[in-house]
Amino acid sequence: MIRLSNIQLPLDHNEAALENAILSTLNIAAEQLVRFNIFRRGYDARKKTRIMLIYTLDVETSCNEVLLSQFADHQQVKETPDLEYHPVAQAPVTLTQRPIVIGFGPCGLLAALVLAQMGYKPIVLERGKEVRERTKDTFGFWRKKILNTESNVQFGEGGAGTFSDGKLYSQVKDPKQYSRKVLNEFVAAGAPDEILYVSKPHIGTFKLVAMVEKMRAQILELGGEIRFSSRVEDLHIENGQITGVTLANGEQLHSRHIAIAIGHSARDTFEMLHNKGVYIEAKPFSVGFRIEHEQSTIDKARFGPNAGNEILGAADYKLVHHCKNGRSVYSFCMCPGGTVVAATSEENRVVTNGMSQYSRNERNANSAIVVGIDPSDYPGGPLAGIEFQRKLESLAYELGGSNYDAPAQTVGAFLRNETPKKLGSVTPSFKPGIKLTNLADALPDFCIEAIREAIPAFNKKIRGFALDDALLTGVETRTSAPINIKRDPDTLESINIKGLYPAGEGAGYAGGIMSAAIDGIKIAEAMALSINKTTIG
Repeated sequence: MIRLSNIQLPLDHNEAALENAILSTLNIAAEQLVRFNIFRRGYDARKKTRIMLIYTLDVETSCNEVLLSQFADHQQVKETPDLEYHPVAQAPVTLTQRPIVIGFGPCGLLAALVLAQMGYKPIVLERGKEVRERTKDTFGFWRKKILNTESNVQFGEGGAGTFSDGKLYSQVKDPKQYSRKVLNEFVAAGAPDEILYVSKPHIGTFKLVAMVEKMRAQILELGGEIRFSSRVEDLHIENGQITGVTLANGEQLHSRHIAIAIGHSARDTFEMLHNKGVYIEAKPFSVGFRIEHEQSTIDKARFGPNAGNEILGAADYKLVHHCKNGRSVYSFCMCPGGTVVAATSEENRVVTNGMSQYSRNERNANSAIVVGIDPSDYPGGPLAGIEFQRKLESLAYELGGSNYDAPAQTVGAFLRNETPKKLGSVTPSFKPGIKLTNLADALPDFCIEAIREAIPAFNKKIRGFALDDALLTGVETRTSAPINIKRDPDTLESINIKGLYPAGEGAGYAGGIMSAAIDGIKIAEAMALSINKTTIG
């Protein structure tokens, strides 16, 4: 097929416009066009009164070869690349030891699925519960303030991405088109077909729950094994080679190929890995607050008179500001039409995150507004960042009233450094609840200084961003893991423990559902190739 890129049409174009654009671009007659499909659809909203849809199309004609030769030097016309996923290996019939995947979030899920599809029958160990039980526990915490430290926003089937906006796009380089494999698996599991072509696909929590269950079922059908409530408490290492694990119940499992896909909040497991001698480095991450506006404010600022258009949906934004004090402040995990949620996994701590459903039709938009920090801000050993996070989360718990309510402040009061007496027009969405206070006490001074400078700067890009009634809720500390479990760039194994594969967000190699899932595929391939080399070679 032929791929046509950068086909621009008005937001209100009719059905015939796409076909006419193809005929015009390729200079062919209607009878020469066999069929076409949309590969990607985005939009250009820089001119709010004239928003354009931008298409990438895959086209089949009766004269493909002639056209590809004719347009050989035309950047807009190319041959459609092969996006079919091709497995790198197949499990040998003499396979005697199954690979183990620790963690069943997006990274572990795709690692296990691809291993199962290649015939390796992986064993998955997940410390939390299956997704529906986990959802009950999470909603129970939000409604009744009863925290299950092993089943919550962070731990359980589906990982932290289950309770999020469900974004399925990433900025990671993807020359092998692993992202297409991920999207195809999600669609096969029940995701809407549109995630294959919209420029910023998302799913939302409720759809993710059902999808995760279907993907789990496929792993089981292919001979995989999934064990919930199975926390790994120890690694077996002999002469620099991983040989197995011990679970919290005392059971031992043996394998020389183990993936660590534990997510960014498995702090006790980070400590265990460090104590076992796995090489870990501290790395930069970010901390800040969640900011809420009415979604209509963001829609009007981004889309002008086209706000509310069904194709455009709820508007998002992506913002960054470089401050005078040398810090950078940026928006993170923006959730259109969503809610701010309680995301702690440890008792007596408050952590915020954002979540949306597929419809994105809640009243508020929310996003993290965070400040970048690095190990020089929390000197100490490789795990010093964990203690830095814990200190901020414990302080937020106290500022919120020591009952899992979150400390909050209107933006106007924050900029004026005063405690607000009442809420404005923006109704807080955080559950369990909020307590109005002065957030200047919630973060280090350099963070507060940077955010106070950034919000008015963001207002120049998103009118209404610095609205007095907008709401800040603290604290956001789990933007990414504060550690990096170093791995060999070629084998993807730990640099000092053979057969141990650090993976995904928890190891410092991903930042979101898509990048974590892509890393899971890479890890599955690396494990498969190593198993075959060991077994057959």
